[in-house]
Amino acid sequence: MPLTERAARIVPVLGNAQRLDGGAMFGNAPKALWSKWIAADEQNRIPLACRAALVLEQGGRRILFETGIGAFFAPKLRERFGVEVAEHALLDALRAHGLGHEDIDVVVLSHLHFDHAGGLLSAYEEGAPARLLFPNARFVVGAEAWARALAPHARDRASFIPELMPLLERSGRLEIVDGTTSRTLGPDYRFVVSHGHTPGLLCAEIPTDAGPTVFGADLIPGAAWVHVPITMGYDRYPELVIDEKRRLLDDLATRGGRLFFTHDPHAAIGTVVRDGKRDSFGVEGLIA
Repeated sequence: MPLTERAARIVPVLGNAQRLDGGAMFGNAPKALWSKWIAADEQNRIPLACRAALVLEQGGRRILFETGIGAFFAPKLRERFGVEVAEHALLDALRAHGLGHEDIDVVVLSHLHFDHAGGLLSAYEEGAPARLLFPNARFVVGAEAWARALAPHARDRASFIPELMPLLERSGRLEIVDGTTSRTLGPDYRFVVSHGHTPGLLCAEIPTDAGPTVFGADLIPGAAWVHVPITMGYDRYPELVIDEKRRLLDDLATRGGRLFFTHDPHAAIGTVVRDGKRDSFGVEGLIA
């Protein structure tokens, strides 16, 4: 299908918010610096969105990029990871747009950490097994991210949901992508593949009438992380993250492209610009 027919509109959809330690989210940056961007609470935690991108194509297809953390955690774990409400907020947000999870045609997962894929599961019910939602959707995930989820390292084992991968596999609707395009999505969508945060993370470039928009996932989770040297303590290889960010930001600034932020507590989308300094970028025209 040519781009003019496939060009899409992006609707930011908020899932369950959470609070995590600010020092962990900003790696080796001192609090005196990062607290200028996002204020911490009395436990040193900062607010984080778990924002999905609902893509509405002109042809009627509905694509959801990520599902956020969801509400699958038992109460003790929900408290530990700072998840702020027990209800499945993403489903409520979709309903506000006149959609149920049954109406989504494709779910694209940048990777399978629980704060990006947990929303695939039903809300926690004591004594009940987790159920896979989105019964009519095809699921798209990268090959390396899938392999990591099946055999995680001790460093990030707690970031995965063990029961999720068998549910996805048994659905018969899983596409494991090995490369920069997906059969399910079609050639108008392409992936920037990143390895610094976790192996095989997919940052999808979405074709829109407003120009190229890249879902930044955990490579660039919010506007504060557009600063090239800023990384997270959760990143596997911080120096690689910096190199990958620099390449992506340079490309988007050259093309007048935008970033979609999954974790920024205030902004969903911003246009990437150079700020006049070497290897230094910012975002303008922030959209909530």
